[in-house]
Amino acid sequence: VVAVTGDGTNDAPALHEADIGLSMGISGTEVAKESSDIIILDDNFTSVVKVVRWGRSVYANIQKFIQFQLTVNVAALVINVVAAVSSGDVPLNAVELLWVNLIMDTLGALALATEPPTDNLMKRQPVGRREPLVTNIMWRNLFVQAIYQIAILLIFDFSGRSILRLQNDSREDAEKTQNTFIFNTFVFCQIFNEFNARKPEERNVFKGITKNHLFMGIIAITTVFQILIIEFLGKFFKTVRLNWRLWLVSVAIGIISWPLAYLGKFIPVPVRPLQDYFKPTCWRRASRRDEEESGQS
Repeated sequence: VVAVTGDGTNDAPALHEADIGLSMGISGTEVAKESSDIIILDDNFTSVVKVVRWGRSVYANIQKFIQFQLTVNVAALVINVVAAVSSGDVPLNAVELLWVNLIMDTLGALALATEPPTDNLMKRQPVGRREPLVTNIMWRNLFVQAIYQIAILLIFDFSGRSILRLQNDSREDAEKTQNTFIFNTFVFCQIFNEFNARKPEERNVFKGITKNHLFMGIIAITTVFQILIIEFLGKFFKTVRLNWRLWLVSVAIGIISWPLAYLGKFIPVPVRPLQDYFKPTCWRRASRRDEEESGQS
């Protein structure tokens, strides 16, 4: 990557051809400004460091949300598909999925997108132009959480009546309670996994969390909404009220995602992007050839 700085008219061709052209906002000519990609308004190069820092922060925050959203969607899809094929019924109905996708993901995007930049961002290597947006680390984190959620919730879907001690209830009441419990547990898994999404590469997911008041506020709002849905909006969401024991179990299953994420980060990941293993051989050869040519140039 080539960056060129300039302020005069004679610098315009170089500013235009460079990967990144930086012109001066105060002393630079209009021709230089039009040919550049970035205009330093105060003519202070320290501003460039801030721009790079915030640019990397935006990229990292997008990755955090993608990891969080993919985990939600993969888990919900597999749970409903397996349940539908095996029993002909789904534990997560359309209204519940609408809440998860429109509300949880919207609030989740707002929470993760507002994460402030950290000093560690400037210590990372620059992201290559051809590097995938979803990294191997993100795939690892996604699979760990998704497999856990799918496994635990399908167990409750198949054997929930005996595990939750609902044998004395009628079949209809037991099924409603079981599905409500699965929905409630699924939501709390996402709430706690949102903390894990803050730090995809770090084991301490709570680092700097007190500085992001918006994140904590959104977590609190989401939790309050979920309580209102279960306790007061049962007719609309087709749920029933849960007793304190089932509430504690739902929260406990969600909390397990924290130590699980910590242990999962000890799993090594390959350097080569996961997508490359699924490409045809001719594509892999072409990409290697391009990498060699770019390295020689």
